[in-house]
Amino acid sequence: RQLMKATLISFFLSTILVLVAHAKKPDILFILADDLGYSDLGCYGGEIETPNLDSLAKGGIRFTQFYNTARCWPSRAALMTGYYAQQVNRDKLPNTKRGGQGARQKWARMLPDFLTPLGYRSYHSGKWHLDGKQKDAGFSQLPPDAEIRKGKTGNVAIDGAEIVITKDDGRAYWSDQTSSDAIAHLRDHANRFPDQPFFQYIAYDAPHFPLQAPQEDIDKYRDTYLDGWDKMREHRFARMKTLGLIKTTLSKLEPKLGPPYPFPDAIKKLGPGEIDRPLPWNDLSEDQRLFQATKMAIHAAMIDRMDRQIGRVIAQLKAMGRFENTVIFFASDNGASAEIMVRGRGHDPKARLGSGASHLCLGPGFSSASNTPFRRHKTWVHEGGTATPLIVHWPTGLKAQNELRHTQGHLIDIAPTLFDILGHQKPSTWNGIAIPAAAGRSLLPAFSQDVKVNRKSLWWLHDDHRAIRVGDWKLVSSENEPWELYNLSTDRAESKDLAEQEPERVKALAAQWNDELAAITEIRTKSTGKNKSAAQ
Repeated sequence: RQLMKATLISFFLSTILVLVAHAKKPDILFILADDLGYSDLGCYGGEIETPNLDSLAKGGIRFTQFYNTARCWPSRAALMTGYYAQQVNRDKLPNTKRGGQGARQKWARMLPDFLTPLGYRSYHSGKWHLDGKQKDAGFSQLPPDAEIRKGKTGNVAIDGAEIVITKDDGRAYWSDQTSSDAIAHLRDHANRFPDQPFFQYIAYDAPHFPLQAPQEDIDKYRDTYLDGWDKMREHRFARMKTLGLIKTTLSKLEPKLGPPYPFPDAIKKLGPGEIDRPLPWNDLSEDQRLFQATKMAIHAAMIDRMDRQIGRVIAQLKAMGRFENTVIFFASDNGASAEIMVRGRGHDPKARLGSGASHLCLGPGFSSASNTPFRRHKTWVHEGGTATPLIVHWPTGLKAQNELRHTQGHLIDIAPTLFDILGHQKPSTWNGIAIPAAAGRSLLPAFSQDVKVNRKSLWWLHDDHRAIRVGDWKLVSSENEPWELYNLSTDRAESKDLAEQEPERVKALAAQWNDELAAITEIRTKSTGKNKSAAQ
């Protein structure tokens, strides 16, 4: 009897310890926007109303020097693995053909695979744009009563109220559906797994083109941008300086630089109001100014609506009693986009602008304004393409409120940061295959104060655009162009090229870029499963 009693006591104690351990582990929510510019949020200097994200920033920290990969699918790979996308077959290297179609090596696992043994259940809603399937990557499937809408039409349940999506609405409610799916996950988790922590990854496709939003949301910003991108950049720049976000000049517009990929037929389809260069606003015709301002109004409406949907998710966390101990991250996969194209169902020039029958892209003018104060756009690895907001909010574990962090970081750092938060050492093998050391570094020390991360460099390569940042020095070049050199401590606008003044520094940084390329190439080819999906 004594032995049985001792065994029972031991069992109950161990069970309690497990439950306590789970209770102490924070829940994790990562929110990723798509094609959001650095200054689009209110808390980063923008005029767009984003009260929910602004509230998270006020109750947490904002990073001012955080980076992505300049493109959607490489950023998602970096976020989910802790490696540069090129290391895990998810972006091109010189003399290779595979970019977004590449499949990760077997050792290149995603976050859920490493969180599951720690008691986590992982959920995804919204855009995927990764190789393999969510379930095979360790994400749990949706509850049976919350199937993801497959097509562009159908019924969407939003807080129990059904909205019928028609062709005219197009993608307008996709942010709503993404949040509804996430809320379904969270409710199901609270009902069935209340003692386990969760990792919820929400990937909105707003404000990615085609620019589409409900008319009432567009009307809210109808007259906001009639003064043009020149004035918008000046106003945002002034607010950003007041907020302490930047210490730099304002970059100059590049009127000769158009979209990254030319689609001249699209310009014709979109009509006389379209323009594919960021010319001075006063040089545009009245029709062009109205058309461009309307596009920016739709871009703003998509961000406004996304913020409201994030508010619904936050309300669900609070209703579950999980908000205080949830680590919430918010970032963008790349800078605002200068692309102009027409695809999918095409563009009806007679349709309401912003409806499902229209197909609009932001273009280089207002993209430059969304990326204030930086140069260039999505796909380029200048600051405009790679700089993203990063908001971190965690009441239980983060004492700082409404503080800025000038620590340099990158999406490759998210996975190591989470492991550090959890006190977890990432395994060195996966099913007998060695796992190379991750490229990312933990940013957990920066939760308390500004720190210098111990790393050699931050490195970029996309569409043959190249860059490396070492300390405050950045070496960057566009495809087939010579290296440019900037001191980002005073010139994040990349306005004063110091390459001719500092040839030895250019030479040294170029050699370091090549050394990083060689190391990345070695890791990419190290696994025997390099051409097979990690989901297999």
